[in-house]
Amino acid sequence: MKKSEILRKGLAIFDAHAHYDDEQFNEDRDSIIEELKRNNIIGVLNCGASLRGCIDSVNLANKHDIFYAAVGIHPEYADKFDEQTLDQLKSLAENGKVKAIGEIGLDYYYDENPPREIQKKVFMRQMELAKELKLPVIIHDRDAHEDTLNIIKQFKGVIGEIHCFSGSVEFARECLKLGYYIGFTGVVTFKNAKKVIEVVREVPLDKILVETDCPYMAPTPFRGKRNRSEYVEYIINKISEIKDIEPEEVSRLTICNMERLLNITK
Repeated sequence: MKKSEILRKGLAIFDAHAHYDDEQFNEDRDSIIEELKRNNIIGVLNCGASLRGCIDSVNLANKHDIFYAAVGIHPEYADKFDEQTLDQLKSLAENGKVKAIGEIGLDYYYDENPPREIQKKVFMRQMELAKELKLPVIIHDRDAHEDTLNIIKQFKGVIGEIHCFSGSVEFARECLKLGYYIGFTGVVTFKNAKKVIEVVREVPLDKILVETDCPYMAPTPFRGKRNRSEYVEYIINKISEIKDIEPEEVSRLTICNMERLLNITK
């Protein structure tokens, strides 16, 4: 079925950030993915966090036509990163279904995470890898806006997505100037989402991506439950309300944005 035919069927979704390799899907992963295919999910970018997660993401992409993979080491695992890890990421990135380096970045929220200097060093090393391979990046930024911005500014020509955007309108503007896309999760549907809603108002439609971060970050009315790609519809509906355009237009544009970022041609 052609993409245009799928779009005529109803609200189509390209989930810009998911973790179907997560253990929460161990019991029913295959059946859920088959349901995604039947439910108008036309694309999923599954993002690695650990090296194991990267390998599993590539395996999912190889197995399922709607899946693509990003490979990278999450800041939570920055202290496990070494040159051997880098070589393994390079090897994985040779696969044609690997479309980005990620999930990489900084996370200063948890005290038990690796020291900030280690996180920054590993983040920069993976940004160098993305530049070398000419791939976009999927960036995790939690309570680290200033350092994140300072690092991405050093890599001219590298673009990507700021995943699960949690910064200010001013921070969003700086990221947009550098060519980055802004990813919105179920947080935009929460009652206390005032800051995120302000960012949605600011970000142009050609720079918006929609994502689950599943199994986490489920939108209202599924908050606290296991997330899945169909729930992106609630994010799209909220963005359409904020932007005062039809949900079908948000669907169409976010699919186009994702395919452009990942250099997917159909």
